[in-house]
Amino acid sequence: MAERNRPAGTSEEDLQRLKRRLDLLDQRLDNIDSMVTAVAERVLAQLITLNVTCPHCNKDVEIAIVGSRKAKR
Repeated sequence: MAERNRPAGTSEEDLQRLKRRLDLLDQRLDNIDSMVTAVAERVLAQLITLNVTCPHCNKDVEIAIVGSRKAKR
């Protein structure tokens, strides 16, 4: 039954290769997520101020991000 639903020209080997590649992509995305989470946790431990100039009106905008944790000494 599954053989009928499979597009023409796909073999079991192609499907296994695709599954392996999807698993590798999933692992990479998990690693990226872990790194971004670690960076965000470190950033939230301190005060961050961004100074941005609007490209349309040339006004300066200051954005302050304050974390919810107290700074460690």
